[in-house]
Amino acid sequence: MSLNILSIQSWVAYGHVGNASAMFPLQRLGAEVWGVHTVQFSNHTGYGAWRGQVFGADLVRECVAGIADRGMLSHCDAVLSGYLGSAEIGAAVRDAALAVKAANPKALWCCDPVMGDTGRGMFVRPGIPEFLRDEALPAADIATPNQFELEWLTGRAITSLADAKAAITALQAKGPRCVLLTSLRTEATGDDEIEMLAAEGGGFWRLRTPMLPLSVNGAGDAIAALFLFHRLKSGAAAPALEAAAASIFGLLSRTLEAGARELQVVAAQEEITAPSRRFIAEAC
Repeated sequence: MSLNILSIQSWVAYGHVGNASAMFPLQRLGAEVWGVHTVQFSNHTGYGAWRGQVFGADLVRECVAGIADRGMLSHCDAVLSGYLGSAEIGAAVRDAALAVKAANPKALWCCDPVMGDTGRGMFVRPGIPEFLRDEALPAADIATPNQFELEWLTGRAITSLADAKAAITALQAKGPRCVLLTSLRTEATGDDEIEMLAAEGGGFWRLRTPMLPLSVNGAGDAIAALFLFHRLKSGAAAPALEAAAASIFGLLSRTLEAGARELQVVAAQEEITAPSRRFIAEAC
């Protein structure tokens, strides 16, 4: 049986961020994805100019209610959420996740707490970080923050592996039992490396990949989706980390080779199902 995943995120007509980055990898892996879009933009905002509109929280609620009318919430295996345009939309996403979990107690909510990044600082509207920290993450099962976000959410600076583990443990204590730290750089990280760290059930697994000289929007959205899918399939954080890291590294490598500004989700789709390079997650 295929997995059913409700993905509530932004949508762009051109390029790959939000649902336009998350949905195709999930579908390529065989999941049914019920996409609910929080915005419809021509392209991602990193271009500096875009057209389109932000949808209201009522639209999210209406779409989810319509799915509920079909009697399908009990068949939903997971909810995936990412960038929030407002705290009001966040509340609609949280309520959708709670409705799914009420209909199917085995369902998981994977919350990617998108709010900022190292070097850029916060880039979301006021109130969203606090909503994610105080209301969303306590109800989530899986969280996929980057290092900047984990530091802000826990109020802990991360300069070592021990710091990262302590911050993840603090975040787990607030709600999400499974955490994927999607980017980790410490004093022990090589200049040409980037690390990821997954944690669940008291265990920690670290994985290192080469750091590629590119920066594209949407990679975080894709890795959250990939990690959720493989966590659902395997039931464990370590194999999910290995599978997600292999696919995202392959997609980024192919994007670099193409000299593209957009993540090559479609052109390099074989990296989603059969990554050309594998990495090992080591217990730490």
